Amino acid sequence: MEGSESEAVFDSLNVNPQLFINEVFNLVDDLVDDACNHFHQQASTSLKIEGTDRTQDLSKGINVIRKKVQSDIDKRLAMWEQHCHNHFFQVPEGFMLPKSDETPVDTSICQNAICDPDLDAQLDILRNNLTKVGKESAALNRELKSLERQSTSNNHISALNEISLLYDQNSYHEMFQEMMKTASELRTKIGKLKTRKIEETEHNKADKIYNPRRDPSMMGIGKGFSGAKLEDLQEVLVHLKNR
Repeated sequence: MEGSESEAVFDSLNVNPQLFINEVFNLVDDLVDDACNHFHQQASTSLKIEGTDRTQDLSKGINVIRKKVQSDIDKRLAMWEQHCHNHFFQVPEGFMLPKSDETPVDTSICQNAICDPDLDAQLDILRNNLTKVGKESAALNRELKSLERQSTSNNHISALNEISLLYDQNSYHEMFQEMMKTASELRTKIGKLKTRKIEETEHNKADKIYNPRRDPSMMGIGKGFSGAKLEDLQEVLVHLKNR
């Protein structure tokens, strides 16, 4: 970077990139020295070799480690320094600092370029419309849910009505069937009583012919069910009461 356009720019700003890089190198060296010294003290205490001949051996071993670490760090720092010169401290081609006698740029022009009152008003209108649409959408969703609940309730009521109607129809049907059964049983019993009455009437006629001297009051001649047996009439009456 020495003698380049970038160096001239930094010199005009009283900035020295190389001084910054050297400060970083010195800081790294100090950190490595402190780490090695701390390691030497901890190792001497742990091995209990303070003041013995083995202290020199420990120092030699730590120096070997330090040189290895320092060598790797120096390689990486050299790459970092080159990267800084190529990217961080390299100004674009054709870059020129403004002269002190030049009129500063009017920042209001830039502000007007990005601040348009008409555009801001249109954006506000769009935001308001979007808010209204959101509220209307929420209201429609609530109304839709309410209608769905009402529809579900009406469906339940209709189903209950249908079930009730079917139940009533079945009840009437059962009652009608029971009445038909009762009427059939009554007709059967009445038919039996009539048959018995006819048989008794024929029997009395024959008895009158063959026994003319018999007391007529002893004959069971009559109309309707007067000649029927008492237990048969009672059975019919009980059957009618139960129905």
